[in-house]
Amino acid sequence: MEWYNALILLLGTVCVLMFMGLPVAFAFFAANILGTFLFINGDIGLVFMPMEFNNAINFSLAPIALFLLMGEILLHTGVAFKAIGAIDRLISRVPGRLSIVTIIGGTVFSSLSGSTIANTAILGSVLLPDMIKSGYKPSIAMGPIMAVGGIAMLIPPSALAVLLASIAEQSVAQLLIAGIIPGILMATLFFAYVIIRCTINPSLAPSYDPDESGLEQPINFSLNIGDRVVWSATYQGKYRKPINRVLPFFLYILPLFIIFIVVVGSIFFKIAAPTEAAALGSLAALGACYFFKLFKNIVQITGIDGADFTWRAIWKSLIETAKINTMILFIIAGSLVFSQALSNSGATDGLLQAINSLEMTKLQVVIMMMLVLLFLGAFMDQVSMLLLTLPFFLLGSSSLQVVFDIDVIWLMVLMLITMEISLLTPPFGLLLYVMKGIAPFDVSLGDVVKSALPFILIELFVLALLIAAPEVAVWLPAMVK
Repeated sequence: MEWYNALILLLGTVCVLMFMGLPVAFAFFAANILGTFLFINGDIGLVFMPMEFNNAINFSLAPIALFLLMGEILLHTGVAFKAIGAIDRLISRVPGRLSIVTIIGGTVFSSLSGSTIANTAILGSVLLPDMIKSGYKPSIAMGPIMAVGGIAMLIPPSALAVLLASIAEQSVAQLLIAGIIPGILMATLFFAYVIIRCTINPSLAPSYDPDESGLEQPINFSLNIGDRVVWSATYQGKYRKPINRVLPFFLYILPLFIIFIVVVGSIFFKIAAPTEAAALGSLAALGACYFFKLFKNIVQITGIDGADFTWRAIWKSLIETAKINTMILFIIAGSLVFSQALSNSGATDGLLQAINSLEMTKLQVVIMMMLVLLFLGAFMDQVSMLLLTLPFFLLGSSSLQVVFDIDVIWLMVLMLITMEISLLTPPFGLLLYVMKGIAPFDVSLGDVVKSALPFILIELFVLALLIAAPEVAVWLPAMVK
């Protein structure tokens, strides 16, 4: 069979089954059965499929489970939502503050869960009604909710970055560190755009005096042992208003920042491997939630409650983490066989020879890879895109990355950004339709697209900057080697 026929057969099988609604992992398994039977020694090839589960249970994949567990703990104990409330209270008078809160909060949720599509639905359902009720125009309300996934792809801990590096058999630590500078740059540009646009056109996000009556209330301190109050005090001084505004920030944001420092700092300074850093992060998340619960019994702050640190919340976090990791395990096992089937069929070598015959430069090849990801984002999520493209882009000695001698960390950072942009790109970007489904009835798809366009342009600018200046992405991970 000619290589292009094999390529069409295998890729077509996966795409058709996914369009029919079959889960991604099982779509790949079906294509793998066909591919191994045809291209890997018939019946004998089928024997090797179960063996790939042993390869999928890889120690380098452990950070995914631990990062997800860290995010689930912060989510189900309510700490993440309380952090959003603390940020909202702190920047109450900043133009477009709800959009800025969305960018910060959405980054936290998306980076810890790894599913941009699911988080767009969750954040849209939770935050969009409040923004519309406050008079925000859809153009400034919906865009940040859809765009935050681009930041979450980059800033650690990013479960998708760990998954990409693990499947590609590259350094997880270097990829996590490589995303920090581009992620901070993208977040800064998002903030600047929202503030500048809302300042120029205040009608997009009407400013209003927030209800600060609660901030005028006295701050009550009490030390409790069980139901017994052994000490109490009340502060009624003139600084109670700024204290009531700032103190929640230190209580809920500072511990989360410490968790980030524990994870990233331990990797950067080579104190711990990514797996150990992820374990430290999970323990730090547990410790932070327990601290919030204890603190509730000591200090009473107006409008601020402690965490829901219960066995039920922890159990739910474990269950949700197990569900997601089981799905990832099946997907990885399927992708390993799929890559081998493509290689044995001659599709990988045939495609690379066809590209070589075009005499393309390294830059042209990189741009071509990004265009492929932009196209796939019209009808696939990020994990599906990875599984389809990695055999050609990164895996094996005949991949485009090896043949054209492309810096692998740089390429993976570009892939992460491009995959997120592809989910926003009209006319078929999946996030556009997710947002349309949860937006008010009178919001058209055109309104959704218009709200996303400025953020798409910002992400494209960051992508172009990284292509033109790879040092932005690679200088920091070079220090971790």
